[in-house]
Amino acid sequence: MTSSTKKRGAADPERIYDLLLGARTADQCTVHFKDGRVFTGALVFNQFKGTGRLINVDEELSIDFQVDDVRDLKF
Repeated sequence: MTSSTKKRGAADPERIYDLLLGARTADQCTVHFKDGRVFTGALVFNQFKGTGRLINVDEELSIDFQVDDVRDLKF
């Protein structure tokens, strides 16, 4: 399957990884998970382990995730 024939919305792991690296300096971002969950907050990302945490202080919420769990993110 070439990149032009991938299903729309299919997560490209390299693209997600690059977005997570870029989002580390953003005040907040919105993460869309493959299971349908969507959360907004400050991002902490460990590029070596491929894990992260999304922290929303206003809602007193903290979500741990792995890169493979992420479908998309906006910041």
